Amino acid sequence: MSEHRRRTRILATLGPATDAPGVLDALLRAGVDVVRLNFSHGDPASQLARAQAVRDAAARVGVEVGILADLPGPKIRVETFAEGRVVLRAGARFDLLASDDAPPGDETQVGVSYLALPQDLRPGDVLLLDDGVVQLTVERIEGQRIVTSVINDSVLSNRKGLNRLGGGLSLGALTDRDRELIGVAAGMGADFIAVSFCRNAADMEEARTIARSHGSHAALVSKIERAEAIENLEEIVEASDVVMVARGDLGVEIGDAELPGLQKKIIRESLAQNRVVITATQMLQSMVDSPIPTRAEVLDVANAVIDGTDAVMLSAESAAGNYPVRAVEAMARICIGAEKQFEADIDFGKATRDMQRADQAIAMAAMFLSEHMAVRAIVAMTESGGTARFLSRFRSSVPIYALSRHDGSRRQMALMRDVFPIDFDSRGLATREAARDAVQALHRAGLLDAGDHIMFTSGDHMEHRGATNTLRLLKVGEDGRAEGLGEL
Repeated sequence: MSEHRRRTRILATLGPATDAPGVLDALLRAGVDVVRLNFSHGDPASQLARAQAVRDAAARVGVEVGILADLPGPKIRVETFAEGRVVLRAGARFDLLASDDAPPGDETQVGVSYLALPQDLRPGDVLLLDDGVVQLTVERIEGQRIVTSVINDSVLSNRKGLNRLGGGLSLGALTDRDRELIGVAAGMGADFIAVSFCRNAADMEEARTIARSHGSHAALVSKIERAEAIENLEEIVEASDVVMVARGDLGVEIGDAELPGLQKKIIRESLAQNRVVITATQMLQSMVDSPIPTRAEVLDVANAVIDGTDAVMLSAESAAGNYPVRAVEAMARICIGAEKQFEADIDFGKATRDMQRADQAIAMAAMFLSEHMAVRAIVAMTESGGTARFLSRFRSSVPIYALSRHDGSRRQMALMRDVFPIDFDSRGLATREAARDAVQALHRAGLLDAGDHIMFTSGDHMEHRGATNTLRLLKVGEDGRAEGLGEL
C-alpha cells in the first residue's frame, strides 16, 4: 500500500487550453478531482459539451470526477473601447457612463454594465478596476455620469471588472442570467453550483430553491468575495454545502494585506460548521506562462493545505495557460509535500455538544478512536456522503474510504479532503455481509493489508440516507475478509 496518497483535492478550470485532444484525460491522470466550468465565458452549448467530455474522460481514466458550475454573478465590468484598450495617466479625468447607449470607450470615458452604479457611489470613493491594476477616485456624480480622476498610470482594456474599495455596492448576488444558468447546470448534471458574490444566507437559499426546482441535487458553493460576505460569514457558511475563498475580488475589496488572515478565518469557520472549503485564485498564476511555479506560489498552496483547506483551485493556469497538465502535477506535488508537514491536532473538546444526527455522533466517535488506537483506515458505508463529510471535518492521519452506490454522492465526496470515494453496492446484503465484502474489495484493490485494523461505519438500514448508526472495529484477515474485534 502506498505510504502517502494525496488527500487535498484539486479543482481545475476548463477552457481553451483543455479542449485539445488528450489534454482532459491527461489532467485527470495528473490528479484533478473536480473540474470547474466558468459560466462567465462561453455559451451553454459549449459548457454542456465540456461537461459531457468530462464524463467520458472520467470513464476512460477510471476516476470519480465532480463538475462545478460557476455562475457569473453580478460582476460589474466596464464596456468595450473603440481601440480595445486605452492608456490612462495619473491625474487625468476619466468618466464612467451608466447608460445603455454609452458610446465605445476612449481615453476620456467608457460605459459600465451596472446602470445603478451612480446611486451607490459618493465623492471620495475609490474604484478598483482590473483587480486593482487601475485605480480611480470619484470626484462627483452628474446623473448617469461618474466623474473620476485617475490615481495611477495604467492600461485598461475591454470588459475588465470594477469594485469599490471596501465593498458596499448594492446589487444582488443572483442575476436573471444566473437563474437561467442554474437550469443549465441542472441539465448537465452538475455536482456543484457556485454562487458568485453572495452577500448573505438568503442568496444561497434562493439558489438552492431554484436548483431543486430543476431537479438538481447539486451541492451549493458560496464564493466569499465581497466585504459584505465577511460581515455575514457565519450565516453564509451555515447556508452552504461548500465555501470558496475567492481571493481575487475579495482581495480587491478588502485589500491584499487583510487576505491571509481572512483566508484562515474562512477555513476555520467552514470546518467548525462541517462545511467543505476551497481556496482559489492565482495559486500558481506564473504557470500560465512558465513550466514551473515560483517559490512564493509553492508556499501559498502549502500554507492553505496546512491551514486545513479541502481543496485548492487552478483558474487561468489550466483554462488558458501554456502548461495545464504541468500545473496540476505541480499542485499535486505541493499538496503531498505540505500534507507530510501537517500535524493532525484534533481538539475533541471543541466539538459540538448538541449533535442532532446519529451519523455525526458516529463520525466523531470513529475519529476519536482512530486517534487513540492503531487504526489503518476508516471505512464508511454511505448513501449521501454525509457520514464521510462529518468524518473528514476532523483532520487526522487516517484515510477515509467512503463506499456508495450513488454516482452523484461519490462525485461530491471527491471534493472532501481525506476521503476516497469507492463504488460499492450494499443492496441486499446484511450489515455483516456488507462489511465482509467491502473490506475484501478494499484488500483486493491494495488499499488494505492483512492484519490492518479499521473502523467500519454503517447503518442497520443501509439504503436510507442519514441512517449510519453503527461503529465496528474490524481486522483484515489473511484472505482479506473482515474479522470482528468489537462493536460499539
